[in-house]
Amino acid sequence: MQPAPAQARTITADQSDFAFTDALTGLGNMRRFFDKIDRLIEERADDPAPFAIGVLDLDGFKPINDLFGRAAGDEILQQVAMRLRAAMDTHSTVTRIGADEFAFLFPLVFSEEAAREKTRLLIEILSAPYDVGHRTARLSASAGCSLYYSEEETGEVLLNKAETALYQAKRTGRGAVVVYTREMEEAAKRVTHIEQALRRAVAAGEVEPHFQPIVDLETRRTVGFETLARWTDRDLGPVSPGIFIPIAEERGIIGPLSQLVLRKATEAARDWPEDLFLSFNLSPSQLVDHNTGLQILSILEQTGFDPRRLEIEITETGLMNDPASAQRIVEDLRRVGIRVSLDDFGTGQSSLGRLREFHFDKLKIDRAFVASILEDRPSEHIIRAILAMCEGLGMEVVAEGIEAEAQAERLTQFGCAGGQGYLFGRPCNADATLGYLHHTGEQKTLQRASS
Repeated sequence: MQPAPAQARTITADQSDFAFTDALTGLGNMRRFFDKIDRLIEERADDPAPFAIGVLDLDGFKPINDLFGRAAGDEILQQVAMRLRAAMDTHSTVTRIGADEFAFLFPLVFSEEAAREKTRLLIEILSAPYDVGHRTARLSASAGCSLYYSEEETGEVLLNKAETALYQAKRTGRGAVVVYTREMEEAAKRVTHIEQALRRAVAAGEVEPHFQPIVDLETRRTVGFETLARWTDRDLGPVSPGIFIPIAEERGIIGPLSQLVLRKATEAARDWPEDLFLSFNLSPSQLVDHNTGLQILSILEQTGFDPRRLEIEITETGLMNDPASAQRIVEDLRRVGIRVSLDDFGTGQSSLGRLREFHFDKLKIDRAFVASILEDRPSEHIIRAILAMCEGLGMEVVAEGIEAEAQAERLTQFGCAGGQGYLFGRPCNADATLGYLHHTGEQKTLQRASS
């Protein structure tokens, strides 16, 4: 057999390199990353010394990409790649494995602390400003790392562990570095277990709405109810919404879960007196889903619930992900008579300008201010300022988390009209709520008869 011509060998080599290269940045790609890990594991088969890998994700890249444009976003990614490549020693490797995600291999890093320190240095390097034409942009990054200890571990296993650590870093806050631990693995398994059980529960319609009264503080008359999701699993038992709601949000279950709870809640609320409203929370991810408004209207049509009796609650943080999308959804809902409330005011990231842009019907003062209103002067002044602002904007106000009579009296003195909290009632299921309404209705009848 004649040897292949030199030109043919060159083309084959170039094609092979191309298959392992990211076209935008010139770094290696996922295939290159796994190839490097596999080779290193093979080299150390007789003496499996530890080494570290990591995954680095740019924080807030999408908003910058949207603001400056895709071409500028690509330019920033190229600058990121150049900085990371320059930061690698002769033994280390960096690759691009996702849109704004980079993976690195440190063959001579043998401990968690060393991995953490080297990765912190990468994040610091990436924090310097980026030139985009005549403008500059700033980025931060989060990272997760894992260490190779056993020949049973593969590149894919190590990457999965690093991704788990990255997920934890993202939850911790921007610019964080987390190294994978055994405890993290157990927590990840529990989250996956809850996720699978929740998917089954949503499909089977087993998540139920509970209702907490919202009252007129001066008369103590119930004016509406907030809907809260509650779930008791046949194996796990009662699962706190503080646990399953974030999991539903992060794992893409929140849409079906929310639709299930809203359908059940509006079916139950049809039997309430017509002057009572139903309040329902939308998650941040629903505020970027253009189908959210149509889904809500479809459920109201199916259940026959009057849109004018529905209030949608959204948070300040939820508005920040995609303000334009959130505004479209809010406008669609308001167009059919649905009222919109800003929840947890004072604890999020939005500016006061959002109150003007979104035209909220109601504002809910966060429980953190209410809890300290009796002994903390700053909280008292903040609540007074919020009430004065809402009066000027023509917005109703509800104070959340009222647990003591003295808190309710102080808020009434300040001119706060609405209140919600354990003082007036804990969340109850549909049957108990109907019983509560019958009881309060009978009390009103007796009061009118005796007057």
